[in-house]
Amino acid sequence: MTTPWEQSQRQADEQHDPGLGTIMSERRQLLNLAYRLLGSLADAEDVVQETYTRWYAMSRAQQEAVESLGAWLTTVASRICLNLLGSARSRRETYVGEWIPEPLPDPAEWIAGAAGGDGGDPADRITLDESVTMAFLVVFESLTPAERVAFVLHDIFRYPFAEVAEILGRSPAACRQLASSARRRIAARAEASPDAARQASVVRRFKAAWEAQDIEALLGLLDPGATAISDGGGRAVAHLLPIEGAEQIAHLYLTIARFAPARTILERTVNGLPGLVIESEGRIETVFAFEVAADDRITHIWAVRNPDKLQPWQPS
Repeated sequence: MTTPWEQSQRQADEQHDPGLGTIMSERRQLLNLAYRLLGSLADAEDVVQETYTRWYAMSRAQQEAVESLGAWLTTVASRICLNLLGSARSRRETYVGEWIPEPLPDPAEWIAGAAGGDGGDPADRITLDESVTMAFLVVFESLTPAERVAFVLHDIFRYPFAEVAEILGRSPAACRQLASSARRRIAARAEASPDAARQASVVRRFKAAWEAQDIEALLGLLDPGATAISDGGGRAVAHLLPIEGAEQIAHLYLTIARFAPARTILERTVNGLPGLVIESEGRIETVFAFEVAADDRITHIWAVRNPDKLQPWQPS
């Protein structure tokens, strides 16, 4: 919630700079774009900040020469993201264990005082839809930076290829090919999944079986070829390599239940779909996202434990 002092300051700023309100109105769009491109809310916020810094570094004459403020901000933010994506693979080589995109809670569930929570600006919220599910973001990681930018800008944000071409510095035809290639790769890895209500039922039954330490029930919910991936980033205990197979995953989760009996498992929305979190002493220490196949069996579990990626989930 914005305080009266902050409101008065914003009004004063807008009187000093009539364009400020218009500029800030683009923040949500930029944040949504950057998060989808980078898979990290923290990095997305840095991109938006850098974009605004570049705008205010321009002279008044340069600003007035900009025909479309939204287009300019989107172009700059996209190019910053493109540069970050280009260096991401080398940075990930030094990352401890598996890297998973940063999970997001549903805005209605965000804790007051946390990023995007009741105490935050609604403009800071990410719109949760199919393009931010964990399964989607993980597939995005397999795309080249140019494919990712072309696909996200055109297929998700509906930018024409002529504008995508300007951002990427390629021809519209080349950008069309990039988006088409990304589309094929996403379709090849996408799985038919049940609706959110059915997924919630599967996740709820998984939670019950896990808490009851019922291995037969867990095995019944897991696809035989299921994969479980954990991201601790060297900051929290996590298995460094993916766990393959229903039996291995079931035994792993039973071990977790036995050694951490005091922790509470809660149902939460994770990137727009039903998921789980583990809470201990008022802090969220693990967030679980699931991919559920059309036969209501879990094919993927992503467990994020790196505390740097769990800030939006924590109380202030």
